[in-house]
Amino acid sequence: MIHTRLFSPSFRLLSSSSFSKKGKRKLRGGCYGDAFRAVSSMPEPCRSSPLSDDESCDFDWDSLGFGLMPTDYMYIMKCSKDENFERGQMSRYGNIELSPSAGVLNYGQGLFEGLKAYRKEGGGFLLFRPDQNALRMKTGAERMCMPSPSIEQFVDAVKQITIANRRWVPPLGKGSLYIRPLLIGTGPVLGLAPAPEYTFLIYASPVRNYFKEGSAPLNLYVENEFVRASRGGAGGVKTISNYAPVLKAITRAKSRGFSDVLYLDSVNKRDLEEVSSCNIFLVKGNVISTPATNGTILPGVTRKSIIEIARDRGYEVEERAINMEELFDAREVFCTGTAVGVAPVGSIKCMDRRIEYQTGADTTCQELYSTLVGIQTGTIEDKMGWTVEIS
Repeated sequence: MIHTRLFSPSFRLLSSSSFSKKGKRKLRGGCYGDAFRAVSSMPEPCRSSPLSDDESCDFDWDSLGFGLMPTDYMYIMKCSKDENFERGQMSRYGNIELSPSAGVLNYGQGLFEGLKAYRKEGGGFLLFRPDQNALRMKTGAERMCMPSPSIEQFVDAVKQITIANRRWVPPLGKGSLYIRPLLIGTGPVLGLAPAPEYTFLIYASPVRNYFKEGSAPLNLYVENEFVRASRGGAGGVKTISNYAPVLKAITRAKSRGFSDVLYLDSVNKRDLEEVSSCNIFLVKGNVISTPATNGTILPGVTRKSIIEIARDRGYEVEERAINMEELFDAREVFCTGTAVGVAPVGSIKCMDRRIEYQTGADTTCQELYSTLVGIQTGTIEDKMGWTVEIS
């Protein structure tokens, strides 16, 4: 476990005199000020006196879902195309200004990451493997011809955003602070080329369950028309351009009563790839199988962690091509991802057949989920050295 002090010399939280003294009110499940910013359409975060490390925003955390709830601060760092990122700064959460010809707007030159901060019992906070998100962003930046922050810069920025928005980290067991780093081409460009300037930005929002089902089993649909990624493309990096194309399939599936879509390979439409926003695993006996990350599948941090936990607990884990017909023989199926955690799949519709799977207590999914959450929240000893403590 890695420790860091609550405040560092490079960051100073604003004093109470910097906060508005307007009253609070509830708006769409959030806690916001009564007035709107003159330069932004976003509601202003709630204001109060500075909090001690253990306090949190006055909010009904039991009503928390997975939706944007603007917090107090965001982190911004810029650099030019041929330079390195140097030093960023905290800013109040709000809109940003972009040129109409920004690379991210015209050519989709952008990446994002997702990770979580958890409130620790007894005080302080835990981050889960932020270095892995930093490494994945560097890999993606190379693919998208972008400079990227160093691993140390990335992790330090994530620590700072957690500290600045610590009032928004839900109590233990009530959710987490979802942290969204962005790397985007903000410089103006007309011809197809890398942007001349880049912005690394992080914002955060408290969240709980990603799917509307909550912790209930998911109901998936095998998509045989649309594909998520193609060989030689960018499906293996977390570029923003991978996500809008799946909206059509998701919308159609949800209108038919499904939770999400399970995609097949683009060549033969036979092998399983991943769900729209998470990886997938099949369980049969003591063997856990998941599609290999071959360039079309995102190498998820939660996916990697579950593989390591499963092997440590005596399971045989296979990373290989999985024909969709193997869905008919699996005992369990579950999904993994930062947003979804470890989510059991109750049924999948494949080739006009509905297949049901074992869920609930005493399942492999539940065992792995409990271990992962225990490590993430500090209730189980972190023997892997994955967590970063902010105390």
